[in-house]
Amino acid sequence: MRAAGGSLCVLALSLSACAQISDRVVLLPGPDGRTGALSVTAAAGEVVLSEPYTGVDVAGSHLTRQKTSPGMVHDAYGRLLAMQPARPRIFVVHFKPGKDVLQPDSQTMLANIAAALANFPAGEAIVIGHTDRVGSAAGNLRLSLRRAAAVRELLVGAGVAREAISVVGRGEHEPAVITDDEVAEALNRRVEVKLR
Repeated sequence: MRAAGGSLCVLALSLSACAQISDRVVLLPGPDGRTGALSVTAAAGEVVLSEPYTGVDVAGSHLTRQKTSPGMVHDAYGRLLAMQPARPRIFVVHFKPGKDVLQPDSQTMLANIAAALANFPAGEAIVIGHTDRVGSAAGNLRLSLRRAAAVRELLVGAGVAREAISVVGRGEHEPAVITDDEVAEALNRRVEVKLR
């Protein structure tokens, strides 16, 4: 209760001194270590952040460039960053042409998917079936749903709760590799399993 009262006090002080409010924006690398870019604008101009751990303080219309470090970010925002939900993970398994049967190398991935889902609190899996462009669009939509349902059943067999799995079919409409009609493309015969 004391912490909640302290937070309300800080909020009240900040609101009573609006002219002194400032914000800090820090660009962090993604989980894969790559960093994008971010433009921060105010009346005084623009600052583009494109290097990890660069930042800008915004006070009224003034922008002040800052440089931080992983340690500084951890010290200042570690508890806040730890509260973020786990990032979704995507696994892709591939199928034999025209069938809802997994390729042999994709069979082994199912145990990894089930284990990864167990690390998500209240995790869920969205299973999205796809096809190549061989055959009719209606037939490919049905095949994509059968592929997604087949993966669901394999995940249930691996111990994942059925109610944690949603199944969707996209047919030939969202290819991994764009092809002409009637082209058999192995990378498009897939199911994407999105864990969150």
